[in-house]
Amino acid sequence: MSEPKTILTVDDSPTMRELLLAALSEMGFRVVQAVDGAAALETLKVEKADIIITDVNMPRLDGLAFIEELRKDKGNRATPVLVLTTETDQSLKDRARKAGATGWIVKPFDPAKLADAIRRVTA
Repeated sequence: MSEPKTILTVDDSPTMRELLLAALSEMGFRVVQAVDGAAALETLKVEKADIIITDVNMPRLDGLAFIEELRKDKGNRATPVLVLTTETDQSLKDRARKAGATGWIVKPFDPAKLADAIRRVTA
């Protein structure tokens, strides 16, 4: 049997991290968590993520700046990144796409829609 894919979740909300951990673990993923973009970059030095799910609004390093930094590392240029946020502004979506985001999901998330989005970016 193959190893489960690893998903790095990046969110400053402990509640959201717990919800993601529960939903993604139930889907069969291994979950690694970070509290903001800066912590996520540190985590990626020791963990390989197959998929990254990040919030936008976080202290220290927000989601868009995190994606920009992530994409500078050629080892992470192709890693799918889903933005999971309460934001719905089209200009933010455009900035996220320009930074290198693969998809966009609005909170609160539906686990089935999250699973669909993960399947789309990993297909």
